[in-house]
Amino acid sequence: MLRMIDTHSHLFTEEFDADRAEVLKRAKEEGVNRIYMPNIDETTIDRLLQVCEDNSGYCFPMMGLHPTSVNENFEIALQQVRQCLEVHREKFVAVGEIGIDLYWDDTFLQQQLEVFDRQVGWALELNLPIVVHCRKAIQYIYKVLLPYKDTELRGIFHSFTGDPEEAELMLQFERFMIGVNGIVTFKKSTIPAVLPQIPFERIVLETDSPYLTPVPHRGERNESSYICYTLMKVAEVLGRLPEEMAAQTTDNAMRMFAT
Repeated sequence: MLRMIDTHSHLFTEEFDADRAEVLKRAKEEGVNRIYMPNIDETTIDRLLQVCEDNSGYCFPMMGLHPTSVNENFEIALQQVRQCLEVHREKFVAVGEIGIDLYWDDTFLQQQLEVFDRQVGWALELNLPIVVHCRKAIQYIYKVLLPYKDTELRGIFHSFTGDPEEAELMLQFERFMIGVNGIVTFKKSTIPAVLPQIPFERIVLETDSPYLTPVPHRGERNESSYICYTLMKVAEVLGRLPEEMAAQTTDNAMRMFAT
């Protein structure tokens, strides 16, 4: 059986309330031996911690404030995230997910930039990796991270969908890996054209479940067991055996999260 790691799943959200145990069972049966879970905002902290506590050693939490949850009152949510990091430091494997999202609008761009930068600082302070959300904002992400380029900052660029030039920008950060999910299986995806320029030891797999469901289940709720379709597609594009792909991406994830 292939051994895989889902480095990005929102299994704690309400979409899984009715059958979370069955979803976890299917993931284990498929060969997923760890699931890493990024927080969203202050409203999801308790759910995240509870699911990870109920599945200790299999589900691992991150703590951060998602950019789409940033508004003019971000200080309240940000302080709750910070307090949680301080009180439960030993529980968290990363600061995430954090970043910039300009897909819908740029009303709170300045707030997003401040929140992102502050959380990057916390990650360095706590010696934790970051998991970066970037949507229509790669130049802003690059500018925020550039001053940290020669520090010990490490992390994952979650759900990378950029072109070769954008991949080159991200790969300048040598302690970072690229997260690949079900988008790679989409018919019009540009990721297969970019994958060959990403070093093998810098690729990790993710689902972003319940979102971004891979073919052949596109249109359904995503879940961790479906990571096998992403793995098979990436292995095909790179001309690697699935077993080799699974072993390398698992090792990459373990090195990043040090769990």
